Amino acid sequence: MTFAHDTEVALQAAVLLANTGLEPDTLESVADLTALFDDLGYSGRHDADEAELAEVRALRPRLRQLLVAERDEAVDLVNAMLAETRALPQLVRHEGYDWHLHCVDSDTHLVTRILAETAMAMVDVIRAEEMSRLGVCADGTCQGVVLDLSRNRSRRFCSTACGNRNAVAAYRARRSADDTAD
Repeated sequence: MTFAHDTEVALQAAVLLANTGLEPDTLESVADLTALFDDLGYSGRHDADEAELAEVRALRPRLRQLLVAERDEAVDLVNAMLAETRALPQLVRHEGYDWHLHCVDSDTHLVTRILAETAMAMVDVIRAEEMSRLGVCADGTCQGVVLDLSRNRSRRFCSTACGNRNAVAAYRARRSADDTAD
């Protein structure tokens, strides 16, 4: 299943934002928020102040809950988010991106935009019955959210670091077993 570009970007942004709450927390300052805002490609209003940082930090558990929810629970969460944000989907074109959905005005507060865009992306995931594209990192010591957009659904880890850690552990276990067998 290939999602529209704006859906994939919103999902990636929500996963990245939710995972900033893992240890070590990577969203501790306004500068961190500004860098994240730029990296995620959010257009529109960004207050870049402590109040906005606190609101975005507080949003992370809610995003995580949605991203790892079962389908029927996700529907309830999405509907609540769409109602709360008063989402009104509209097609827009800007900054080199062809027609895509925005569901709140560009001057709407960042937290509201994140909620609305994440909810709209999850509408596509739910309707396509693709909830299996979201899950929790296969690393037993990590609780990161994983978004698997690969064709063969092979993504198991939330980051390269978790994947590498598990590959090294598996290699060492095989090597130890080989040494024991000799």
